[in-house]
Amino acid sequence: MKITSYQQNLLSDIERLTAFYEVITEKSKGIIYDLGTGSGVLSSWAAPLSRFVYAVEKDPFTAQIAQKNLRLFKNVSLMVSDAKTIFFPEKADLIICEMMDTALIDEDQVPVLNSVQKYLKKDGDIIPCGVFNGVEAVDANIAHLCYHEGVTPQHQLMSKLIIYDKIDFKKYINPKIHYSIPILINNKGTVSGVKITTFTLLTPNFICGPTPMLNPPLLVPTNKLDVEKGDEIILKLKYSMGGGLDTLRASIEPVS
Repeated sequence: MKITSYQQNLLSDIERLTAFYEVITEKSKGIIYDLGTGSGVLSSWAAPLSRFVYAVEKDPFTAQIAQKNLRLFKNVSLMVSDAKTIFFPEKADLIICEMMDTALIDEDQVPVLNSVQKYLKKDGDIIPCGVFNGVEAVDANIAHLCYHEGVTPQHQLMSKLIIYDKIDFKKYINPKIHYSIPILINNKGTVSGVKITTFTLLTPNFICGPTPMLNPPLLVPTNKLDVEKGDEIILKLKYSMGGGLDTLRASIEPVS
């Protein structure tokens, strides 16, 4: 397959690829939409098992790559368009949409799925089918939000992981998040940020990630609080799913 450097990174993430391959080969049948097809690799796995695949890619350059990679499949139609506004001539048995980012903030997964749900058959499936979002208090010397990759940036965990959101992609999703989350501190020291981790549900019983190219954890700076073990703090967390990282706001305060 001909690919860009970004697509090369995606294809180098073996854990991500193996998980998607397993689920796509299990679920593929009938009419399939592959939204945000990229290089076309997921469509290439689905096509031999389906009646027809609508592969959608809005970036013209990436779509050219997908067109070359999918040219041998007679049952694949590549649509160069924005999946949020596209008209599909028939409903889908399966929607594959991997426009994923940590907490679904910086990619179009939520607005796209909200737009295309009307095209999914009542007994149809979506891959992935949802996510769990979790948060931990941390002490990290960071001035700006960043992704946690490998061992950097270094940080100290100050609480256990709390699952604060569970999202089902087969239901309408309100993209506006505004939560007050109580967090129990388990270390004495300073809380200066939070770590957001997203776990991807490829099926209701198959959880994947995070992986290097599938929702790496996000470190978010906050104001600083000195804490004792056993203290409880409140995290004020606000963002717009699909709105970009600039929409993310996080602050902490002690429980009075």
